[in-house]
Amino acid sequence: MAAQETAEHKYVYDFAEGNKDLKDLLGGKGANLAEMTNLGLPVPPGFTITTEACKAYLATGSEPAGLAEQIAAHLAALEREMGRRLGDPQDPLLVSVRSGAKFSMPGMMETVLNVGLNDRSVVGLSAQAGGNDRFAWDSYRRLIQMFGKTVCDVPGEEFEHALDEVKRAKGTTNDLDLDADDLRGLVDAYKKIFSKHTGREFPQEPREQLDLAIRAVFESWNAERAVIYRRQERIPADLGTAVNVVAMVFGNLGADSGTGVAFTRDPASGAQGIYGDYLANAQGEDVVAGIRNTVPLQELERIDKKSYDELLDYMARLEGHYKDLCDIEFTIERGKLWMLQTRVGKRTAAAAFVIAGQLVDEGLIDLDEALHRVNGAQLAQLMFPRFKLDHEFQPVAKGIGASPGAAVGKVVFTSARAVELAAEGESVILVRRETNPDDLNGMIAAKGILTSRGGKTSHAAVVARGMGKTCVSGADELDINIPQRKFTVAGQTVTEGDVVSIDGTTGKVYLGEVPVMPSEVVQYFEGTLDPEQTDDALVKAVHRIMTHADARRRLAVRTNADTGADAARARRFGAQGIGLCRTEHMFLGDRRELVERLILAATDAEREDALAALLPLQREDFIEIFREMDGLPVTVRLIDPPLHEFLPPLEQLAVNVAVAQERGEDVAKEEALLAAVRRMHEENPMLGLRGVRLGLVIPGLFAMQVRAIAEAAVAVTRAGGSACPEIMVPLVGAVQELETVRTEAEKIIAEVVGDSGVEVLIGTMIEVPRAALTAGQIAEAAQFFSFGTNDLTQMGWGFSRDDVEGAFFWRYLELGIFGISPFESIDRDGVGRLVRIAAEEGRAARPGLKLGVCGEHGGDPESVHFFHEVGLDYVSCSPFRVPVARLEAGRAAIETTGSDSR
Repeated sequence: MAAQETAEHKYVYDFAEGNKDLKDLLGGKGANLAEMTNLGLPVPPGFTITTEACKAYLATGSEPAGLAEQIAAHLAALEREMGRRLGDPQDPLLVSVRSGAKFSMPGMMETVLNVGLNDRSVVGLSAQAGGNDRFAWDSYRRLIQMFGKTVCDVPGEEFEHALDEVKRAKGTTNDLDLDADDLRGLVDAYKKIFSKHTGREFPQEPREQLDLAIRAVFESWNAERAVIYRRQERIPADLGTAVNVVAMVFGNLGADSGTGVAFTRDPASGAQGIYGDYLANAQGEDVVAGIRNTVPLQELERIDKKSYDELLDYMARLEGHYKDLCDIEFTIERGKLWMLQTRVGKRTAAAAFVIAGQLVDEGLIDLDEALHRVNGAQLAQLMFPRFKLDHEFQPVAKGIGASPGAAVGKVVFTSARAVELAAEGESVILVRRETNPDDLNGMIAAKGILTSRGGKTSHAAVVARGMGKTCVSGADELDINIPQRKFTVAGQTVTEGDVVSIDGTTGKVYLGEVPVMPSEVVQYFEGTLDPEQTDDALVKAVHRIMTHADARRRLAVRTNADTGADAARARRFGAQGIGLCRTEHMFLGDRRELVERLILAATDAEREDALAALLPLQREDFIEIFREMDGLPVTVRLIDPPLHEFLPPLEQLAVNVAVAQERGEDVAKEEALLAAVRRMHEENPMLGLRGVRLGLVIPGLFAMQVRAIAEAAVAVTRAGGSACPEIMVPLVGAVQELETVRTEAEKIIAEVVGDSGVEVLIGTMIEVPRAALTAGQIAEAAQFFSFGTNDLTQMGWGFSRDDVEGAFFWRYLELGIFGISPFESIDRDGVGRLVRIAAEEGRAARPGLKLGVCGEHGGDPESVHFFHEVGLDYVSCSPFRVPVARLEAGRAAIETTGSDSR
């Protein structure tokens, strides 16, 4: 076999040939099966077909040369090891065919069990099991059902309906009550369903079954649900999946057999202990699908203490080896424990922080590794509110808290309806008996998921935890009627559109809308919860990791704030200054009248009067902000939007004037406003008279703002505070624009500041592509750059953000043109290159040039890492995102320098 494979590309690996570091080649499942084999754990023998084989198949539509021969050679070796032949009528070897990509994608791709069974080998399987006909026919019907649905696209519900009919005729709801004759008849019914939909008989040749199953797993990489999941989780589309062919072990042989899933720690809370589900006399798919409700793993100690003790030993060994929470699938076959899979387990955001801290305490990892194992998206999730409960709210049902959070929304019973209502802006709760991979779109759209079946390891639970969605599973008090779109519980009927509230921590379900309250993590950031005085393990873990992130990060984190209240909150959240104070927000409300006076000014004197009236108001605004940011830098952007945005829309004004004229009212002022709006109307105001252009065209506008900033800084300083203003000129495209504004500003600053000691920096926003490309010139006149990545993205891509996101972004995401919206995460190759060019050329012209970013990307985790790489000095984001940016800045720093423990 080795000689054959050296002459051609090696596509197939025995478990003994791999290890956990070969996930790119063997996928996560194959690599971990190999690792467990090497550790000496009881793993059923088998082999892995590589991701390279999958990619070659998907590229050409046919198997790569040599793959069939390699599979045959490894299958022969497996048959020799097991002492059985695939599908042999007297003593059959059966195998499972399972997907396994580099990154875990639970339920998104295909699995087929019991491959090798046919009309003859089912008799041999019964003899193998000591004459257990029920087991043999149960295994055969499972193969036809899984093979039909997975390989041949037979509608799964037809098989389910046939099973329900047999149970109904038997007078039971439990499939364990069906005997061998019932299941033999079910196999015949399944074969007819298969033939009706495929136009052929169920394949009886074992090798044909195997080959078709392998191809189905390859093709499932591009199945719609897998594509959607990859997009949701940002998994690259070009990785492909491996295929694992494993000798079958059976958990459905009787009461001394079973299957289960175990976690070495609680994946919901991070608490140490024994967590998982066990289901006697069942195959693994029964646990994941939630078809029958499981028992807690601790029950296995009573059912089969020998296997339970062995399992605990293997769990401890695996966690120590992987140095992380492990998710384990196992089967017990007649008292013999088999390990079917392990992987670093998916966990909730809370568990991620708690477990990282625990592993540091246990000496398994260091603080750098702990920081590496959490992320900003998880921290943001922990900052969401939770339910505020009182005596008015009593739960009507209690299931298993499978994925924490507080979710409120309208009940929907189908994935399609969830997507439809969510698109209309409604919050929805997806209610199902159990979810399956086809429900993925609805799960993404829903605020939360509620199922009446399944446990912490069901499909709903695993996928919800991975997506950070609130989930309650196994709420078996709910009698769900999908066709009638209703469920009944505690004597009450809930129909589609009714509001429910679900608590993914406690598993409780409430009718109606339950109010919410801030999370403990927000209270910690607000300073109202002392981490040293609380027993809350999560708050302590967040504090510890945030402290380390702050110590490790190079990037400073500022905030975008326009009011003293926003500034104060951001400072409590750890902001080190303001990176963007938008002055246009200060012209709204009662001050619109002054803006109208400025616009309608017919003479220099009228314009100066309007500006003089605005000056003290602006000054007080800045005084409030400088006080809150005492000693920290505050970047104030001079007015950016076109002035007509402060006036009523053209259509509204025209209607108002026409109506007033019809009534004979005095409309002189309104007519003047209408004329001004018509005069100032632009076809494309985003590219029109705004930013620096506005300051150059309207005399005195920027001068008034500069004077207000300088006077506020002096007032705060003379009152004993410390003001550090930075004046930012927006929309500069040529150095001459900035030079003109700066010349006038410096005269005003010198006049106002005097000997107060206040230093005022003058810089610009880099948001026009030309500014980025001429940054070396602009740096001669700028003391700092702040990248306005929102406008830079609009102009770099030629997008009008307000129009394009709803018009066609969905299609671009669907086609893979975008992995994610460029307004959400920085486009590294295009817009990011403009940032890099400007940073490099700006600092080449002015060494020490201060560089920051103040677009929405400043709070995006992926973008923060890019800004660290480029060498920016700070990022700025909304107050709520400040902790996220702090954490990611720390993570970016350790990923640059590395950690000994990784």
